[in-house]
Amino acid sequence: MDSQTYNSIVNFIWGIADDCLRDVYVRGKYRDVILPMTVIRRLDAVLENTKDEVLKMKKLLDDSGILNQTDALCNAADQTFCNASQFRLKDLTSRSNQQKLKSAMPPRHYTRCATDITL
Repeated sequence: MDSQTYNSIVNFIWGIADDCLRDVYVRGKYRDVILPMTVIRRLDAVLENTKDEVLKMKKLLDDSGILNQTDALCNAADQTFCNASQFRLKDLTSRSNQQKLKSAMPPRHYTRCATDITL
């Protein structure tokens, strides 16, 4: 990647941060939000193709009263981590879902290894 493309991407990301985080975080604290959200977005993208299978498995396990669900959910995700939340990160942009998201925000529903990365 050449430096012009790199700088363009960096400026784009910081521009979003400035638009979305202004008055929510002090400008110097943006990095405390940007990196975790970038990692969570990447995890979400990796899990996107198997999200429906994970949610079906989660419902089946909940209905069966099975408490230790991590291995089955990770198998459904075909990864060593998974996200059992009904939300995807892209749901953050929907104002109608923001109230629901307050009680179900990632990374709470990610498995332990994914949560360790973001905290």
